[in-house]
Amino acid sequence: MWTWCLPAMRSAATSIAIATMTLSSASAQSGQPIRIGLSLALTGAGAAPSKVISTALEMWRDDVNAKGGVLGRPVELVVYDDQSTPGNVPAIYTKLITLDKVDLLLGPYGTNFVAPAMPAIMANNKMTISFTAIGINDKFKYDKYFSMVSVGPDGVHAFSRGFFEIAMAQKPQPETVAILAADAEFARTAADGARDEVKKHRLKLVYDQSYPPQTTDFSAVMRAVRAANADVVWIGAYPPDNVGIIRAADEIGLSPKMFGGAMIGMLVTPLKVQLGPLANGLLIGENFTAAQAQIFPGAADFLKRYGVKAGAAGIDPLGFAWGPFAYSAGQVLAQAVTATKSLDHDKLAAYMHQAKFDTVAGSFNFGSDGEWAQPRQVWTQFQNVQPNNLDQFRDGKVQPIIWPADAKTGNLIYPYAQAKKK
Repeated sequence: MWTWCLPAMRSAATSIAIATMTLSSASAQSGQPIRIGLSLALTGAGAAPSKVISTALEMWRDDVNAKGGVLGRPVELVVYDDQSTPGNVPAIYTKLITLDKVDLLLGPYGTNFVAPAMPAIMANNKMTISFTAIGINDKFKYDKYFSMVSVGPDGVHAFSRGFFEIAMAQKPQPETVAILAADAEFARTAADGARDEVKKHRLKLVYDQSYPPQTTDFSAVMRAVRAANADVVWIGAYPPDNVGIIRAADEIGLSPKMFGGAMIGMLVTPLKVQLGPLANGLLIGENFTAAQAQIFPGAADFLKRYGVKAGAAGIDPLGFAWGPFAYSAGQVLAQAVTATKSLDHDKLAAYMHQAKFDTVAGSFNFGSDGEWAQPRQVWTQFQNVQPNNLDQFRDGKVQPIIWPADAKTGNLIYPYAQAKKK
């Protein structure tokens, strides 16, 4: 059974209420606003992606209100900062539901935060659309939970399946694997999937360790990984950890045949720019890439407008990993409310389980578990990355899609040491 620190209601009081935001154009609409509540990690370790999500949601709110709102009513966002502390989340969602009495819910961001929100959401029979959480309904089995991330039914295996399929396609095939993951919900869950892949491909697991989330010096950890001398190194790590892990790996000369995994920090554009050539050779799982931005209707326009907002706000300037999914969550809500002409959570959930959605993140429908019915996870490799160059990440040329075959835009440079030389 999962356990979390469940704070008293004062945790919600000390959380920072970012805003209840409306448009000046709301006067053109009639009726009370439709209020949508959520918590995001706007400060602390989760701030980089959460600020992208917040900006994208504000863009959706502004766009929908400029067109007359939803059901002729303006949309408001009620956003609380959970301060990147999962223990703050239950009280925030209880407050949103019982005191703020919001009409709809979104979020939170990430597996570590969605999991502790679920008991409060379920106890009040509410529907939510989370952002980039994985495997939530493996445990909760809740029919009004939906996930805005393209892992599909692969669930926890989405963050390792492509990685190991790429590995097993190499000649000669690798034989040994090292796994290193943060001791926190998302990384642990993704590592469980990686272990399943190791067994499936009959590889030998020679190193399998976790590290405390507060770790800042990864030198000793990466020396232990190097000592295992594994052919393949799979990492499950959060944004603040990725820089430390990659720098430590470079300093000690870690040189497996393949290196990468669920390295979420490598989705954050400023971290890519910061690391520059040190990222070369890394193989990472992604849900939305630069190469896909030109394929999905509305995506390029959204990202162009997002870039302007991001520049003014000083946040991730490209926003590929989180922005399209956040905006799409708003599109899903608007479609469901309009189609059902209702804010009833049971009716909305029933509709969402059978509808198709065309969004800036692509077309999809939800499966019975609230995940996308079809996966669209891809794996990219950093290749020929140059120092201090933001623009190189705009078109996907330095991060070609390696897997799956039907989305492929480049070839794997193998082994890792060869890619590091580029």
